[in-house]
Amino acid sequence: MTDWRATLEQERDAKDDFFSEHPHSPIPDDERSSFEGLRYFEPDPDLRFELGLDSFVASSTITVETTQDRSQHYEQISEFSFTVDGTDCTLTAFQSAGEDEESLWVPFRDETNGEETYDAGRYLDLGPEERTDDGWVLDFNRAYNPFCAFSDAYECPLVPTENWLDVRIEAGEKYPPRVEE
Repeated sequence: MTDWRATLEQERDAKDDFFSEHPHSPIPDDERSSFEGLRYFEPDPDLRFELGLDSFVASSTITVETTQDRSQHYEQISEFSFTVDGTDCTLTAFQSAGEDEESLWVPFRDETNGEETYDAGRYLDLGPEERTDDGWVLDFNRAYNPFCAFSDAYECPLVPTENWLDVRIEAGEKYPPRVEE
């Protein structure tokens, strides 16, 4: 079994490199020279779950508003059920039209938003590498801020209300660093 912490640290280093150097980085050009890397909560194995999916009897399509006052359509695929600090939680997993059936998008808001993490919420992308024999790995240590957290030039879907959690998820990316801090 791969050491998930080591893999997580490698992913974080690669993302910092991308954000500081790549032409498609969401960090505005005038802020890249002072970009010192993203901030993260310490990796927490208690916020890494191996879960089966609770399938819907019939999936449905919902309309999700975006940060640019538009909307996008997503199909509700299934739900993940888990417990954080004694609180039962449920998150809906989505797919956008034409997306690979092996990939899921899990946006969420939690009690850290607006204080330690981006106000509008964070995302988890689950691909084939997160599949297990019994389900999926839902690892909040991999939670990330959407690109619109770094620049108004990006349009991001807002977290549907069914994915607003009443617990703190102290894992993954913290609030994006800004030059003026």
